Amino acid sequence: MSVDKYKKEVGMMNLEKLIEAQETIPEISFPVTDNELLSRFERLYTGAVNDVLREFVRMNQALPHRIKPLREYRTVAGFAFTVKSAPSTIVSGEMGFRTQMLDAMHQNAFVIYDTSHDEKSTAWGGVMTATAKGKGVKAACLDGGIRDTHQILEADFPVFYKYRSSNGSLGRCLITHFQIPLQIDDVFIRPGDVVLGDVDGVLVVPRAIAHEVLVRAEEIKTNEQKIFGWVKEGQSARDITDKGGYF
Repeated sequence: MSVDKYKKEVGMMNLEKLIEAQETIPEISFPVTDNELLSRFERLYTGAVNDVLREFVRMNQALPHRIKPLREYRTVAGFAFTVKSAPSTIVSGEMGFRTQMLDAMHQNAFVIYDTSHDEKSTAWGGVMTATAKGKGVKAACLDGGIRDTHQILEADFPVFYKYRSSNGSLGRCLITHFQIPLQIDDVFIRPGDVVLGDVDGVLVVPRAIAHEVLVRAEEIKTNEQKIFGWVKEGQSARDITDKGGYF
């Protein structure tokens, strides 16, 4: 009897579709270079891109507002580099795995770090910032804590975070995985997704629709410039709405 037939006869659970949906990282290229794509996204802002994602029926792409920018950043865009950690007192092996994770970070990465609701330690500090910046990483987003804040500020490296503390992570929170799909609240993030951050927070654009979203968001930006012009001319809200404008 084949394995598949045996599973069917004994009623064993089939998880192949779930594994494919939640763990597959599709290889998707763009009709423009990666640098051009990110550069064009950086001329936009998260609000406009989020409105486009709504048109694509993607209503849960903004990371929770508990994650805030360290400074009032203009838009920074990169490709998701995911890290997963969890509260743990284990120390052995942590530094070696952390080294592997840092070595894997790449140019144009936007680090998304899920600490599994850790609130006792920090996941990012001055040395991590210096290392990431030296590798050409664009930014880091921590659903957790940061420290060495003065060093991060001096490095002029965009960081989005939940809280600050002097507690380090070693012996408190253990890195368990990197470059795997993550879910932070309602937002599902795959490695390679486009991530935008600005003064209004962090937004994830699924890689499969990133170029389409970009082109549509650029159209919206052009339309908004027209609307601002009409407002400046003193046109009424009704006149602007009748011409297809919005508020």
